[in-house]
Amino acid sequence: MRGVEIMENNQKEKSEKQDYNHEFPLPELQKALYLIPVTLGDTPVMQVLPGYNHDVIVGIKHFIVENIRSARRFLKKVEKSIDIDQLTFYELNRHTDRKFISQYLNPLEKGQPVGIISEAGCPAIADPGADVVAIAQQKGLRVIPLVGPSSIIMSVMGSGFNGQSFAFNGYLPVEIPQRVKALKKLETKIYNDDQTQSFIETPYRNAKMIDTILSALKPQTKLCIAAGITTPDEFIKTKTIEQWKKEKSKIPDLNKIPAIFVLYK
Repeated sequence: MRGVEIMENNQKEKSEKQDYNHEFPLPELQKALYLIPVTLGDTPVMQVLPGYNHDVIVGIKHFIVENIRSARRFLKKVEKSIDIDQLTFYELNRHTDRKFISQYLNPLEKGQPVGIISEAGCPAIADPGADVVAIAQQKGLRVIPLVGPSSIIMSVMGSGFNGQSFAFNGYLPVEIPQRVKALKKLETKIYNDDQTQSFIETPYRNAKMIDTILSALKPQTKLCIAAGITTPDEFIKTKTIEQWKKEKSKIPDLNKIPAIFVLYK
């Protein structure tokens, strides 16, 4: 009987973890721009986002998003009962006319909270949401960043590299000569400034990026490949360029998996 009781308790705990429960009243939302992190892939919301984020999300009716369809999907993932039709979405991406961005904050200026949702990870970090945050700051509006996953930060955390001084460099040039030049420039910063350097690539070009890194950099330079962070496909390994060359066959197929490349000495 004791074994059955333990099993029932475990099942109850598992069930409770699958949904946000509310032992306390929902928080009173501030008149603020909330920066709402998103899962980095097909990851359970509860695994990477605190319950407080859920409570904030269900109280917001206006969202600035990079893609409306994926934002709706994320919101339903957070709370199945949310009524999408009662929400207003403002799309912000490379196609958005920048002169209209400030209008997205009109609800906030009228006293209603507004949320920013990125495609993945934290808004305003290597993300167009930074433009909205800048306007909010200029207008003297309150900005509240929420806790959530950031592949940029988590890749440095998992690399074993210098976390006191590091830089994220976005995308490197696509053309090989310019890419090699950019890589060597980053490598120089590593040795001269003792600064960790990171960058990303479009997933289908990850393999070519790895080939270029291995052929362009010094044997002793260290490379951390951090891919699929927080997902079932997560792969985070640090080796020297020389070691990676010998163990290249052990690198998984990253053709469809977002990855961050981190360099250090």
